[in-house]
Amino acid sequence: LALVALISAFGSSFQYGYNVSVINSPAPYMQDFYNQTYFNRNGVPMDSGFQTLLWSLTVSMYPLGGLFGSLMVWPLVNNCGRKGTLLINNFFSIAAAILMGTSELAKTFEVIIVSRVIMGIYAGLASNVVPMFLGEMSPKNLRGAIGVIPQLFITLGILVAQILGLNTILGNAKGWPVLLGLTGIPSLIQLLILPFFPESPRYLLIQKGNEEQARQALQKLRGWDDVGDEMEEMRQEDRSEKEEGQFSVLSLCTFRGLRWQLISIIVMMMGQQLSGVNAVFYYADRIFQSAGVDSNNVQYVTVSIGAWCLTLFCLFQIFIVESLGRRILLLAGFGLCCVSCAVLTLALSLQTTVSWMSYLSIACVIVYIIGHAIGPSPIPFVMITEMFLQSSRPAAFMVGGSVHWLCNFTVGLVFLYMEAGLGPYSFLIFCAICLATIVYIFFIVPETKNKTFMEINRIMAKRNKVEIQ
Repeated sequence: LALVALISAFGSSFQYGYNVSVINSPAPYMQDFYNQTYFNRNGVPMDSGFQTLLWSLTVSMYPLGGLFGSLMVWPLVNNCGRKGTLLINNFFSIAAAILMGTSELAKTFEVIIVSRVIMGIYAGLASNVVPMFLGEMSPKNLRGAIGVIPQLFITLGILVAQILGLNTILGNAKGWPVLLGLTGIPSLIQLLILPFFPESPRYLLIQKGNEEQARQALQKLRGWDDVGDEMEEMRQEDRSEKEEGQFSVLSLCTFRGLRWQLISIIVMMMGQQLSGVNAVFYYADRIFQSAGVDSNNVQYVTVSIGAWCLTLFCLFQIFIVESLGRRILLLAGFGLCCVSCAVLTLALSLQTTVSWMSYLSIACVIVYIIGHAIGPSPIPFVMITEMFLQSSRPAAFMVGGSVHWLCNFTVGLVFLYMEAGLGPYSFLIFCAICLATIVYIFFIVPETKNKTFMEINRIMAKRNKVEIQ
């Protein structure tokens, strides 16, 4: 179980994080390449407006591809299985890595933009299938801890991309094609190793009807032969779902028995992406510069404070999620983000008149990152796995993943305009979103720690006012 979690997360989730931040550091050199290529073709320099458009496409095609990838989750995991989908998905990453790595030799910037879409499709599938795969294989007492591992590897991917993207390593005129092409290596490793691990036992029993294979997979994952209790729990789930059949996205959206589960994952996913995490990282460089950090060293400070905080607290959460539970971590995480955004607005507004306000801004950034790492970042994907049964889980991940990537794309598109119009007061909008998410979670979302999928389903059935046989 530990090995399959590490292989799945390293081969898939790691690259999601890596490609979120890999183009930040080498952006000036990539834009120079765009300009030079255009000049070589046409004999005139590229218009600044056209260059801005091309770079906006390079950045925004990744979350747009993520949305397309999320829409592919339901048909792929139902027809190819969880493990099968992860193996197929590796081909997207390897193809994109080869195209991006050779783009400079081929003298084409269009390939980079297309590759970002392909990489986004890969990330959209990976961000949904890995939590589903690991959640279905984990025993109930480890489901939260195992479910946090993908988020840990996403933050590790961001950290590694920021370190390799330093000017002294690969974030320079010669190194950026290698930096972009490295993303295919984890996929290649996963493609070679993952076939030796079992498929999700729940998929084998409930969707494929193969009890013997499911038992063998469960015995291999648990390390002992007596898996009768878990097999019986899966059979109960199978029997309760026989009447309903497999849910499509449309039937999920119209089924009364899953109404509050669906609303809950939409609210949590929107809260996760619209809470301002991208905006905080966007402002981080300027905040550190205003506190006196030299502009040449600011990227080192951003890496050391931002990415390390995120990584260490995600690692810490693996050890606390099963003792504290999901609900308290969500409330605490969104609470810290809410307070940080409110104080950060005040600090940014006053830092030109009050000298020590720039240090308060740095403190707010750190507290915000810690808050996001302990709750909003990892827990919503864990909750999708836990709040839905086998028949509705693929459709639920498709909805949750689509909301996740659509909100990600929207923030990337809208934030620059918000920042231009509102300045630091744009953080008040994120503060309000965090507060609204806290209120919803407090009144609606139940604790799912150490409960079977059937027990969680019965808790939500009372809220949906339906009977479960």
